[in-house]
Amino acid sequence: MMFHARCMILNLAAALVVMVPMLGTGAYAQDNPYRIEEGWGTLPDGRKWGGTIGVDIDRDGNIWVFERCGGTTCAGSNLAPIIKLDPSGKVLKMFGEGMFNQPHGFHVDRDGNVWASDATGKDGKGHQVFKFSPEGKVLMTLGKAGVAGDGPDTFNRLCDVVTAPNGDIFVADGHGGDSNARIVKFSKDGKFIKTWGKKGSGPGEFDTPHAITIDSQGRIFVGDRGNNRVQIFDQDGKFLAEWKQFGRPSGVYIDRNDILYVADHQSDAKNNPGVRPGIRIGSVKDGKVTVFIPALGPEEKPTSTTEGIVADDAGNLYAGETGTRNLRKYVRK
Repeated sequence: MMFHARCMILNLAAALVVMVPMLGTGAYAQDNPYRIEEGWGTLPDGRKWGGTIGVDIDRDGNIWVFERCGGTTCAGSNLAPIIKLDPSGKVLKMFGEGMFNQPHGFHVDRDGNVWASDATGKDGKGHQVFKFSPEGKVLMTLGKAGVAGDGPDTFNRLCDVVTAPNGDIFVADGHGGDSNARIVKFSKDGKFIKTWGKKGSGPGEFDTPHAITIDSQGRIFVGDRGNNRVQIFDQDGKFLAEWKQFGRPSGVYIDRNDILYVADHQSDAKNNPGVRPGIRIGSVKDGKVTVFIPALGPEEKPTSTTEGIVADDAGNLYAGETGTRNLRKYVRK
């Protein structure tokens, strides 16, 4: 009897071990409270959305989008990849034509300036971050055009960029493979300050630091996609925590209420077993996921591949899709 009781206890413990990670990523407090607003954000002259990697919002509520020139790349294209839309979805401005190979990181700062990065080096372009005025004038450039490196003034397939309230700049540098795996910090005028991180899966290490954002406390949240986690740091690079409950992050955004939105389009049986792709929402105060918006279509082959994600003050979401080439607006039901 004691033997059977011990086996039952061990089996129960094993079941609990399996259930805990599932609860962190697959069980939520409520059903999906969002619906898609069809037809929002139509481009002029019949132009179609390309791989829409970046989405952000300015202080006036306008939506800014970074997309891949109607296709999967901007190499050889004369289309403008940076697009500004008003809240109704009307296009107000477009710029950046001829400047990018592979649009990737995207951020609108508190002053309305637009930051955009090019993740691929080709034809004397790429591996750079550009700071634009809201009118499209280049105000600053980080990195060397077309030059891949791991020094204080070079990047290698950089993924994303964000700025702190004091203007400091944080670049998530590296997109897997033989590229970098680090965060690079600069002053507001572009002077190199420091870097942290290396390739790996331990605390403070990265495998494709694909997205970066900052909460109200000034903590840096990095979507460490290849390691299926969000890592949290202070602004000097001190590791604070890791969260795996938000899936395999391609895009991260924190609103003024410290709500974290994470876009995951890669979780599947191979990359992140037991976790569904979609958008996860929760507070940075406790890390609890409270809302899950599943990817559209069948779980095995979704028809939405959300990477860029942002929310407006009303709680509406704007989701940029890369592989499925779309921009969608999600509104509360």
